[in-house]
Amino acid sequence: MLDSAAEAHPDREALVEIASARRWTFAQLKAKVEQLALGLLEMGIQKGDRVGIWAPNCAEWIFTQYATAKIGAILVNINPAYRSYELAYVLEQAGIKLVVSAKSFKASDYKGMLEEVGYRKTLFIGSKKWDRVLAKGAAADPAQLDDIAATLAFDDPINIQYTSGTTGFPKGATLSHHNLVNNGYFVGEGLHYSALDRVALPVPLYHCFGMVMGVIGAHSHSACVVLPAPTFEAESTLRAVQDEQCTALYGVPTMFIAELALENFGDFDLSTLRTGIMAGSPCPIEVMERVIAEMHMPEVVICYGMTETSPVSTMTSRDDDIASKTQTIGKVMPHLEVKIIDKQGRVVPRGVSGQLCTRGYSVMLGYWDEPEKTAEAIDTSRWMHTGDLATMDEAGRLNVAGRIKDMIIRGGENIYPREIEEFLYRHPDIADVQVIGVPDEKYGEEVMAWLVLRPGAPNLSADDIREFAHGKLTHFKIPRFVHIVDAFPMTVTGKVRKAEMREISVELLTAVLEV
Repeated sequence: MLDSAAEAHPDREALVEIASARRWTFAQLKAKVEQLALGLLEMGIQKGDRVGIWAPNCAEWIFTQYATAKIGAILVNINPAYRSYELAYVLEQAGIKLVVSAKSFKASDYKGMLEEVGYRKTLFIGSKKWDRVLAKGAAADPAQLDDIAATLAFDDPINIQYTSGTTGFPKGATLSHHNLVNNGYFVGEGLHYSALDRVALPVPLYHCFGMVMGVIGAHSHSACVVLPAPTFEAESTLRAVQDEQCTALYGVPTMFIAELALENFGDFDLSTLRTGIMAGSPCPIEVMERVIAEMHMPEVVICYGMTETSPVSTMTSRDDDIASKTQTIGKVMPHLEVKIIDKQGRVVPRGVSGQLCTRGYSVMLGYWDEPEKTAEAIDTSRWMHTGDLATMDEAGRLNVAGRIKDMIIRGGENIYPREIEEFLYRHPDIADVQVIGVPDEKYGEEVMAWLVLRPGAPNLSADDIREFAHGKLTHFKIPRFVHIVDAFPMTVTGKVRKAEMREISVELLTAVLEV
């Protein structure tokens, strides 16, 4: 894929890193990737070896992504937020032979943590050793790469991504060339990318959103990837869009909310934008309206999926109306299947809620070295069970109500947090909201709302919310408890940690009851 882009558009820009003011054409990117690939061979890395990548967003991350693929090594994405305990688990579980790493970033001392867990086989980005490895690669015989290419197959495992486990250790979703290249390609097709497009990518590369929907989605269509900053910064992102004349912008809803909330938002010229992706969690309609109107993104799309499906299973269309972009997750992607089933595994009629399952080229090979957990997720017919509750309408559009485990059962009534969240977004003082279930002796579970208020807004009590919802929401859906926070606990990829919120809530409510 990279070679094809370099052959077709050698002099077009492929990659821009704003933080270092560095840029590469497709020809230059291919050359840098081949240097690193040959350098890794010189270090003794072979087909099937696992190579960890542990760094915030940077050009070297992308060099490593392609270089490992060139030689058939398996890239293991290590979450930049991991601490030593989580790092040690992943190093051991994946059997990592080499870690390509930043030395440090902000409060994370990557070098120190690697030393703490006793890991020695490292290649630090920007170090003298890094330069030596690239120099050896530049001097090596490039014909080696052709010889290796002849031994590789598109179904070979090429990437391990650890899913954000809310209980126990994370699982390593193992993905192939076939998984990743096709998924990125069809995302790019849905966005109508061409060599004229420039994609602002503030989402983390270590997740599918960045490395597949972003890098592969763009490069499979010879479009340019722009990295605004090592991690998400609202102002840096908008400045990158303006200065690099980006046509597409990616983010989870909270990123777009942060960009729109900037005091100097109106100072940025975003008129080159036309499209982009919002994914990770549902988008409030008010946010979508502002993104389309004020950020010049009429063709923005919603994508839905999971790491185990490479990741995108469904996607809205560029020309869908705003209702489709906020109330649905679009239709199934090309060459994939979806079905919605009840607890007995039977397909339900359209309009009836059940578990969403997906099947096709995008489904992972399995969880690395965990056949039992793989069998729990992927059935004998190769259907991936997502754990999400969904419905399908007559037009084939899907709507996800939330995780099955997030559904609240209060006194026998099934309550879907998404419905309550959408309603509470209408409150003029609420900037963001998440609804969870908390234990209750009488009803089994009660409804609790965590709120982020708009700047300068007065505190809201449970009574205030009850008054706002009275006569508009069914009584048992109205939150009994309210908790005001500055931000929700999140994964690095922007997904809200509802399990953690429940744990905190139980402690808070227990403390109140004890008082």
